[in-house]
Amino acid sequence: MKLVLTDLARFLVLLHKTIVHLPPMKILRYQADRWPIAIILFAFGLDLVVFFLAPTWRYAAAWTVLGIFHKACICSFNHHHQHLATFHSNVLNRLLEIPYGFLTGVTSHTWFLHHVIGHHQHYLDQSLDESRWKRDDGTPMRELEYATVVAATGYHRAFMAGKRHPKHRMNFVLMLLLQLTILGSFFWYNWQNALFVFLLPMAISLFLTAWHTYYHHCGLNAENDHEASWNITHKWYNILTGNLGYHTAHHLRGGLHWSKLPRFHDTIVEKIPDRLYRKPCIPFKWMPSI
Repeated sequence: MKLVLTDLARFLVLLHKTIVHLPPMKILRYQADRWPIAIILFAFGLDLVVFFLAPTWRYAAAWTVLGIFHKACICSFNHHHQHLATFHSNVLNRLLEIPYGFLTGVTSHTWFLHHVIGHHQHYLDQSLDESRWKRDDGTPMRELEYATVVAATGYHRAFMAGKRHPKHRMNFVLMLLLQLTILGSFFWYNWQNALFVFLLPMAISLFLTAWHTYYHHCGLNAENDHEASWNITHKWYNILTGNLGYHTAHHLRGGLHWSKLPRFHDTIVEKIPDRLYRKPCIPFKWMPSI
């Protein structure tokens, strides 16, 4: 076991050094993704270390609590990856989506189907929106209700959105089966640690992802893109979420890399009403803005 962990640690260190020191635009599409990907791989490495080394389930349960904040932030970068793949290589993108799946509870192509070709196409129509914030009777949901509904229906809605894109739906299904197979092997090896290091954080991260999206559009009955999103210019919120606060810009240019959103936002700022700026949710609002 020590030999396996030693080899794993060496692999992660080598992978980290390789990514951080890559020549620009060779393997990664954008140089700005170097550090986020290094952090994501390091976070997954920590999960593996805790999984293999935690002597009792209590230590693993403590990691469930300690690790959930950074995993919630990683959810945003998983979202960005589904809009614009991180690597030029499809193989590397699929491999990256395995750690993403364990860290965020959102597996390969789930965001693409549910969010990119779903929500982004339908968010002005609450009868179609995969992340709709209105009930069937037209009244708005509360945060907890919304987060529960979107998280619980997320995979089903992604699968249904895939009807229009069978190739992507097939990738979604195959990668989900691979993810479940790996998760099953973790449970076979140590079901208690697997529960607290992987399965529960995956479910919590999925819920937090859904809860977070409530603050992007809820309450906005708009017919145009410039008035259909809430925007957050809070410094640390945007650092930790990859500029997700520039949400109008993101919806206007969904395929634009996250590092370029602030500059694009500056070009459209006059078209966004002042009333569509808000403070971030907890815990970001407790952090300094400037």
